[in-house]
Amino acid sequence: MSEPSAARSGDGGHDRMRDVAIVGGGPVGLLLACLLAQRGRDVVVLERRTVRSGRSRAIGIHPPGLGALGRVGLDAEVRDSGVEIRDGRVTCEGRVLGSMSFARAGSVWSLPQLETEAMLERRLEDLAPGALEHGVEVRTLRDRGTHVEVAGDRGDGTVAVCAHYVVGADGVRSGIRDLVGIGWAPRPGRAHYVMGDTRDDTGEPSTALLHFEPAGVVESFPLPGGRRRWVAWVRRPPPEAGAPQLATIVAARVDGRFDVSAAAEPSVFEARQHLAERMHRGRVALVGDAAHEISPIGGQGMNLGWLDALALDRDLAAALDAGAPLDAFERYERVRRVSASRAIRQAAFNMRMGAPAAGGRLRLRNAAVRTLAVPPLRAVLARAFTMRWL
Repeated sequence: MSEPSAARSGDGGHDRMRDVAIVGGGPVGLLLACLLAQRGRDVVVLERRTVRSGRSRAIGIHPPGLGALGRVGLDAEVRDSGVEIRDGRVTCEGRVLGSMSFARAGSVWSLPQLETEAMLERRLEDLAPGALEHGVEVRTLRDRGTHVEVAGDRGDGTVAVCAHYVVGADGVRSGIRDLVGIGWAPRPGRAHYVMGDTRDDTGEPSTALLHFEPAGVVESFPLPGGRRRWVAWVRRPPPEAGAPQLATIVAARVDGRFDVSAAAEPSVFEARQHLAERMHRGRVALVGDAAHEISPIGGQGMNLGWLDALALDRDLAAALDAGAPLDAFERYERVRRVSASRAIRQAAFNMRMGAPAAGGRLRLRNAAVRTLAVPPLRAVLARAFTMRWL
């Protein structure tokens, strides 16, 4: 076996003690790396993938998330590339239950995650050339008390990194969480959905449409380029999940405007919720989906992770300035765990509201939506939808 090599950075990659090693180069890990690099910290990002997935994923950038991206100078680029969602409307069987404007709470911006990650990757390269290492599968992690040793495999051999702190930003199936022995506790909220993108024929290019139908919710959101994303609740994953199947579901529940001829291949996913039993252990912290799995219905996961990154950047900077003590993550654990628990409860509520309903339950749900859509509760609902309270 070849000797381990140091992960390389812009200076040629000599063995040295890094300030922070981040495992996972998704949107949360990349933002944290940009924040730290902007402070002049020596950061390396170890990313397992060599090519980013083009699969349709998160699109919503909420006001707090846009603010987080603005901390590294990307808010204007998001506005230039994305679509502004200015308002939303809830209907059931063709009747409007309520509507809301985001003028006061702040608009949500729609931009595919792939494009957001590309922006962050370019920004990191500007701030710390070579800090992102692709194709590294982390295998071992040893907390030595004063620092952490990370080792992994890469196509051309092995990689070894020493850092004062390590952050696991490697998603729901976090290997870092497993390596440090942190449990993964299920939380209420579980459902299946079919999701796909097509041409926007609604005539409402800045409106989020939520159809709380008896057979299950159908949501749709504007996308850049005159397209729209559709998400539909299903009792179980259909045997086939092509564009015709999604079009059939949409047409059966709402005034169908899902154009099969212009559709990308849909995907089926199960929304589940989990919370890590701890968000850190020793010199290792978890961030984003590695720390909490939130249903994407409501668009909270990526934005919640960015808020984690802001808090973690602040606490890491303070700890490194103080000589890298062991107790760097106590405040982060306390504050972000509360926010994650709150987000999980809201997402579980969203899923219950979007589940099939009939008879008295349907009438009760519709009455609740109408009540929430009346001032002053409408302003509270808008703040919740735009994540102002997280």
